[in-house]
Amino acid sequence: MTDARRAIIARLRASLGDADIRRPAVEQRLNTAPRGPTPAVGEDLVAAFTARAEAAAASMVRIRDGAGVVAEVLDYLAQRELPQRLLLADDPWLRELPWPTSLRLDIGAAAPDHLAGLTRAYAGIAETGSLALLSGLANPTGVNFLPDHYLCLLRTEDIVRHLEDLWARLRTESIAMPRALNLITGPSRTGDVEQTIQLGAHGPRSVRIILLDGCDRSA
Repeated sequence: MTDARRAIIARLRASLGDADIRRPAVEQRLNTAPRGPTPAVGEDLVAAFTARAEAAAASMVRIRDGAGVVAEVLDYLAQRELPQRLLLADDPWLRELPWPTSLRLDIGAAAPDHLAGLTRAYAGIAETGSLALLSGLANPTGVNFLPDHYLCLLRTEDIVRHLEDLWARLRTESIAMPRALNLITGPSRTGDVEQTIQLGAHGPRSVRIILLDGCDRSA
C-alpha cells in the first residue's frame, strides 16, 4: 500500500469516528426502520410461493421426508434421460440422505460437465416465488448456476411473506452474514434475440423446487 493510500484511508477512518460508538445507533436504525408498503400475498404462504414460482417457469413437488427427496431426484433424472450423476452441495443433511450406489454423487464445486445439481435454500419469498440462497462451504454458489438442471430443497417453514421479512430474519438469526446472497426466480432467461424468450442463457434452463414439510432446519 502506498503512502498516499494510507493517508487517504487514515483520513476516512478519522472522519467516521469510533465504530463502537456508532454501532448502537446503526443497530437501532435497522431494528426500528419503518416498513414501506408491501403487496398483499394472502394467508397461505406455500400456495402463494408455489403460484408465483410456477408463473416464473419453475416446477414444484411437495414431499414429507428425506427418502422422498432421493426418490424425486432419481425420478427427475430418469424422466429427462439425464446421466445418473448429481452435483451435491457439501451439506451434511443432503449427504446423509439414503442415496443409492447407482447414483454418482459429486460433492463440492461445480464443473462444466455437471448437468444436475442439488442444494438447500435458506428461504423462499412468497411475494415473488424466489429462492434465497446463502453462499458458503455447504452451499457453493456454482451449484446454483452452472448445471443446466438445478434442484433446490426448500422447507415450507422457511417461506417468508415479503423480501423485507428475509432481511429481518437474517438480522435476527445468529449466523454470519454470507459473502453473497442469491435470489433465484425460475430458470435463467433472456429476450435479447428478436425479443424471443430463451431459457438457460446465463444459468440453469430448468429449476425444480422440492418443498419439504416438517423437517427441522438443522437436521
